[in-house]
Amino acid sequence: MDKVRDKEDSCIVRIRHLMTNRSWNSSELASFSTESRSILKNNKAIAPHTLVPDNDSLLILSPLKNNADHLERYFELIDSLEYPRHKISIAFLVSDSTDETQQLLIEAKQWYQEHSPEMRFNRFDIFHQDFFYSLPRNQRHLFAKQRDRRIMMARARNYLWTRALGNEQWVLWIDGDLEYYPPSIIHDLMAYDKDVIVPNCVIRKKNKRGKWRNKLYDLNSWQETRKSRSLLESLDDDTFLAEGGDSPYITDRKYLNDFDEDEGLVPLDGVGGTFTLVKAHVHRSGIGFPTWLFEHQVETEGFAKLAKANGFGVFGLPNYNIRHVTE
Repeated sequence: MDKVRDKEDSCIVRIRHLMTNRSWNSSELASFSTESRSILKNNKAIAPHTLVPDNDSLLILSPLKNNADHLERYFELIDSLEYPRHKISIAFLVSDSTDETQQLLIEAKQWYQEHSPEMRFNRFDIFHQDFFYSLPRNQRHLFAKQRDRRIMMARARNYLWTRALGNEQWVLWIDGDLEYYPPSIIHDLMAYDKDVIVPNCVIRKKNKRGKWRNKLYDLNSWQETRKSRSLLESLDDDTFLAEGGDSPYITDRKYLNDFDEDEGLVPLDGVGGTFTLVKAHVHRSGIGFPTWLFEHQVETEGFAKLAKANGFGVFGLPNYNIRHVTE
């Protein structure tokens, strides 16, 4: 185990070095060029969805944009997972990035797949597709920007899973900027054997007494209520809904932190994408992330609504917490 840890640390050191050192030699640049051509080749490929699923195999998917500062922690968490490494494939989509996200992923791929047999993934794929969409970070949660922003995110997710999904049995969507999740989380979520399942994503903030407390981060995982259904019935078909921020609509939906402390698995009507485990047959059946309004939602919430409309189960764990970095 110490040998594996030493190799893991070596990868993290190399990633940290690249984040602070911009001077690469000619051989490194040549390898990056070769890998870049491989990325372009990946972009043209469409995944063969007719393959027989490999039992317990897992595909981790992460769409990334300007995520260089978080990649070190991203891979630390991935390496901590208590799951057979040979059963894990991982794929990234880099879009509209102006930092070194893609170069760092290329370096990480070379280390994992070529220099660290104990830590090698079954597959490690990198895709690149720009959507030519830019939004200042301080405007990300403005309601007026949400529809276009979330549609772009849906396009990115659809681009990634339609190209990366092979014969895996499970698909795990992970945000690129999570701070913590338990090493046992994959086994924990799979044990419920649900089509779609999410934990509760929180952030840590200090209260007035200086003590750390958890605050709900992912407002996209929710359960409809009598009041929210009444609101839906009153809306025009082309009305877009988004939770939080400066939304003009009070939906009265029930978020994961609104459930009692002793509640376990609960049915949901919307999910976020911070850490979402999906049985691959849900995607193979054609359920993706709507870029159009489906029951007033797009992207991950639209995915949940669409999955339920097609007979799949969507669930959440109110008292199983993971942490997102504080923005």
